[in-house]
Amino acid sequence: MHRREIAPEVYLSSAPAEQFCRQRLSINFIWPAEKENATAEALLALAMERGYEDCPDMTELSKKLAALYGASLSVDTVVNGGNRVLTVAVSGIKDAFALEGERLSTEYAKIAFGAAFRPVMQDGVISPEFIEIEREQLREELESEMNEKRLYCLRQARRKFFGDAPAGVERHGYLSELDGVTPSRVTDAFWHMVNTARMEVMCFGLDDAQVETQLRAALSMLTGRCPAPLRPMETMPRQEEQMYDEPMDTVQGKLCMLFTSDHPVKGMERSIMRVAVALLGGTATSRLFQNVREKMSLCYYCSAGYAASTGVLSIDSGVEHANADAAKAAILNELEALKTGEITEKEMQDTKLALKNALRGVNDSLGAMENWNFGELLNGSGLTPEQAIEQIEAVTVQQVKEALAQFSLSVTYRITKEGAQQ
Repeated sequence: MHRREIAPEVYLSSAPAEQFCRQRLSINFIWPAEKENATAEALLALAMERGYEDCPDMTELSKKLAALYGASLSVDTVVNGGNRVLTVAVSGIKDAFALEGERLSTEYAKIAFGAAFRPVMQDGVISPEFIEIEREQLREELESEMNEKRLYCLRQARRKFFGDAPAGVERHGYLSELDGVTPSRVTDAFWHMVNTARMEVMCFGLDDAQVETQLRAALSMLTGRCPAPLRPMETMPRQEEQMYDEPMDTVQGKLCMLFTSDHPVKGMERSIMRVAVALLGGTATSRLFQNVREKMSLCYYCSAGYAASTGVLSIDSGVEHANADAAKAAILNELEALKTGEITEKEMQDTKLALKNALRGVNDSLGAMENWNFGELLNGSGLTPEQAIEQIEAVTVQQVKEALAQFSLSVTYRITKEGAQQ
């Protein structure tokens, strides 16, 4: 991708995406996450998706998108490390496929920048009607968290792991604070975002000159802009393992373990960690899958993941309640075996092949291309998938061992039947 700075902490990246019949434009706001603002920011994202100044209700917005050959608008927010990211994205077919020669890319950009910079206002605040509707939607989201036990267990482990650290700020905010968030607070969150966030505008298949013109016009309306420094990647300090059991009458128990390391990885270390974590529990040929699940039959699933933005290695599993202790011991044994024991050449090649195949598929969809490039912008690596493949091919067994040796267990969280044999 070609990336250039349009204004202080405002960047425009573009790629022709010639292999696709669709085009996509996203506006990504990135700023330091704060717990006290989390619920207002979650509501903000939901309200922004309902409409904007030129399309002030969902019915009108839906008609407009339908008229543009079924274009789509989405607004989403996540917390990445210690920073919040809010993304406004519009996608639809390319101009060349319009039946009457319409300039679809121009219309897509109008919608995206309208949703991002001109929300529906009433008496100086974002539409109270939007806020009340989305408050109930967000309430349902927060109250239904326990319905998906695997995600719930992971989230509970993260809460214990991060505590009050910025990386632990909740993506969807906090149920206890929801009723107290007023339209004024949501509006304050909006102005704080557009005035302090770093902006990464990414266009695939659009005329980037036209996008730049509309971006500059949007920026010219902001009179108080003062970008704030983003929080750097950092790891949580080492600690003695903290264990938590949550009694729950479920058919299947859940086990989640979070590990911390000495430092967040950068550069070539990221490729080493990709291989190490995939070898541990990221593929069908991994140690956890082959040994803990298949040979020992101690779990229904067992997988490992690594978050580069926080340096957290996570291992989560679905287990029989009575097998929770045995599964945990087996998982830790497999991790230790990779740190100190033999790793065969076949294991390395099978793991690398799986990773390389996944990377070769990055350019097969606009969404995957955007996710990859945005992730590389955030971590500062700037690698193409092809460059990442070259790095993965160069990873050695010794580098894998050294990478995994950095980790120590910090938190274990289990969902288990009360009184079950552990």
